[in-house]
Amino acid sequence: MKLYVGTKKGLFVVTEAGIGKPHFLGDPVSMVLPDPRDGTLYAALNLGHFGVKLRRSADGGASWEEVAAPEYPPQPADSKDKTPWKLVLLWSLESGGDCLWAGTIPGGLFQSKDRGASWKLVEGLWNRPERADWAGGGYDHPGIHSIAVDRRDARRITVAISTGGAWQTRDGGDSWAIAAQGMYAEYMPPEKKFEQNVQDIHRLVQCAARPEGMWAQHHNGVFRSTDGAKSWQDVTAIQPAKFGFAVAVHPKDPDVAWFVPAMKDECRVPVDAKLVVARTRDGGRSFQVLRKGLPQEHAYDLVYRHGLDVDDTGNCLAFGSTTGGLWLSADQGDSWRCLSTQLPPIHCVRFG
Repeated sequence: MKLYVGTKKGLFVVTEAGIGKPHFLGDPVSMVLPDPRDGTLYAALNLGHFGVKLRRSADGGASWEEVAAPEYPPQPADSKDKTPWKLVLLWSLESGGDCLWAGTIPGGLFQSKDRGASWKLVEGLWNRPERADWAGGGYDHPGIHSIAVDRRDARRITVAISTGGAWQTRDGGDSWAIAAQGMYAEYMPPEKKFEQNVQDIHRLVQCAARPEGMWAQHHNGVFRSTDGAKSWQDVTAIQPAKFGFAVAVHPKDPDVAWFVPAMKDECRVPVDAKLVVARTRDGGRSFQVLRKGLPQEHAYDLVYRHGLDVDDTGNCLAFGSTTGGLWLSADQGDSWRCLSTQLPPIHCVRFG
């Protein structure tokens, strides 16, 4: 087992031997990608007024080199766009086919075909007129936090935006169509509730073996698609709450998914201060609330949208919290083992 944990104060690597010494100690790591294509490791750093940086390692983190971070082109002088054309956060990293993909705030998707040495803004999405209606969720500006690359056809990519719904391309990024049909936004006026372009998706994931199966943790609920995001269905059986940020789907079985529910909006802590994971094995018709090994009193851990992951077997899961807690399960969530309660706030966890 190898688990990469990006935190507010560095990148930690967890193996059977325990938690290793941190990389980039003191620097916020917003995203990490162990690229399954060639084993290259990428880490995105958010260094405040020093800007966003991207590091690459070809030897599992023994050494690092700086590569280019995505860069927006100059904003046209006559542009009426209120969104700044400047990289604020590198929020997501994925690979597929011959490309790396980076989702950013303020809402741009970037493509690299040279392992991060250079990046190109995907103008087919950036130039959509609907982008004018995108808005920030927890940030001042909209951002792309989820990138799902179809393993059967790497030209088919689905992205999710907070706040701007889900979008999909079938030609590698040249053209895009909105893909949030069936979602609804309780926070919008009734006449705009079902508008696809205003949906605040917190996280979107896709089953690797059966890409038509997708799950989305939305600001006001959970949604599932069985047709590759052509349509979405509301999932109401989840307990103890429908709010949350994180979701993971079994890599081989799209009916199996995990969530970390919380109280919504102002509180954003576990329900009744009991940290639990919700799991479905039947496509959302029923859920089990998993709590063995998790704190059941005075627990105020929130799990960010990239804070939960499942390995390629579908058996081993890990999640990390805003209070520095890190838990591991080897039995699909039936029981959990605490690896640490003292890490910095955790932004993301990913299996190598």
